[in-house]
Amino acid sequence: MEYRNNQISQNQANHITSQTAPNHPNSAFPAMVFDQVRTNLVFKSRWAELNGAMGDLGTYIPIVLALTLARDLNLGTTLIFTGLYNIITGAIYGVPMPVQPMKSIAAVAISNPNFGVPELMASGILTGGVLFALGVTGLMDLVYKLIPLCVVRGIQLAQGLSFALTAVKYIRKIQDLPKSKAKGERPWFGLDGLVLAIVCACFIIVVNGAGEELHQPVADEGHGDDSAENEEDKKPSRWERIIGSLPSAFMVFLLGVILAFIRKPNIVDKINFGPSSMEVVKISGRAWKDGFIKGTIPQLPLSILNSVIAVCKLSSDLFPERQFSATSLSVTVGLMNIVGCWFGAMPSCHGAGGLAGQYKFGGRSGACVALLGAAKMVLGLVLGTSFAVILNQFPVGVLGVLLLFAGIELAMASRDMKTKEESFVMLVCTAVSLVGSSAALGFVCGIFAYLLLGLRKMGRNKPCSIIWIQGTP
Repeated sequence: MEYRNNQISQNQANHITSQTAPNHPNSAFPAMVFDQVRTNLVFKSRWAELNGAMGDLGTYIPIVLALTLARDLNLGTTLIFTGLYNIITGAIYGVPMPVQPMKSIAAVAISNPNFGVPELMASGILTGGVLFALGVTGLMDLVYKLIPLCVVRGIQLAQGLSFALTAVKYIRKIQDLPKSKAKGERPWFGLDGLVLAIVCACFIIVVNGAGEELHQPVADEGHGDDSAENEEDKKPSRWERIIGSLPSAFMVFLLGVILAFIRKPNIVDKINFGPSSMEVVKISGRAWKDGFIKGTIPQLPLSILNSVIAVCKLSSDLFPERQFSATSLSVTVGLMNIVGCWFGAMPSCHGAGGLAGQYKFGGRSGACVALLGAAKMVLGLVLGTSFAVILNQFPVGVLGVLLLFAGIELAMASRDMKTKEESFVMLVCTAVSLVGSSAALGFVCGIFAYLLLGLRKMGRNKPCSIIWIQGTP
């Protein structure tokens, strides 16, 4: 019925378009594109979309700040380009599609002093080029159809738990973000103390609860009265509606900004207004080589699995009315880096954790990330790289709280495993990914375990039922 209604609506839209421009057939397509973009950028709920925009910052800010302070990343250029990416992806997809740092490349740059901006940009361009090629040739879509669902869930669970564990470290330990190291136990009290982080976490739990259920149970036929009573019980109380309307993540982030100025008031004197200078990065032959070997090779499996495959599956779970192909996601990630990295913008990708975090805090449309993108572009144009002095004073414990809920939301996507075999494969994939800190190794072990279980069932009279992401082939 939903599909039929959508089809009727589309036919009506086409009819209206043909009536409004009967003498200009060539204007029909641009008009349809404009209408679709406008629909994708409509706020479902103003405060909820604003709140959802904060759900990705727990990952974005620490990595960008670390690269800026440790490797002289051009923060102003990065803010402008990633803000533009946010606006474009929001307009294209109509959901809170995130734009996150490429984590493996960032980790190499932070830990290796010889991996500078040229190597960083070379690895981003090469990674983007491979993803773009996989997308335009259709190979990415083939990969998406062949990977078992339980393996994808293992990658999502591992990434979610990794975010959550990192968040707990941010909350418990004082962090030296440029060196990506802990400096000791965080004090209980203070403007970046444990009590502050705990209060923020409790506030978010009270406001947001455990999150919205993805699949509500369908009432059985013949039990109309009982179903009506159950639906009545499920309706939120007046208190829940009032509390649930608060933009918790935005309020927590705003508190962090205020505390940043309180912690060090003289940062105002270090702010230089105006955009940072933008220029094409000069990449030597050695930088291309090091960027490919040290950055692109370890990043590719993570980008394919988490930035494309996992995002594609998670988006279909969260927004079943909108289906995105792995091809389109692979192409957009590729183009972002092929263009932006030449000008010094941080290598970027989509990420299942960012999508889960933005959904957790209320993001439901492309307007969520478009709003975030507009804010990034304004900051990049007005403050440029000097914005780093503000971020450097932002309470890391508060960032940890935002990252914690994003990680938990992503990990909870794996709760739909229906058989013990599926759970087994998922947990093998998760365990290896976490211990080895390698999504590629976890993926290989998960696929191997899946094939062994299938081989074990070959002797049965009833053939093994293989569950693919896109259904049974």
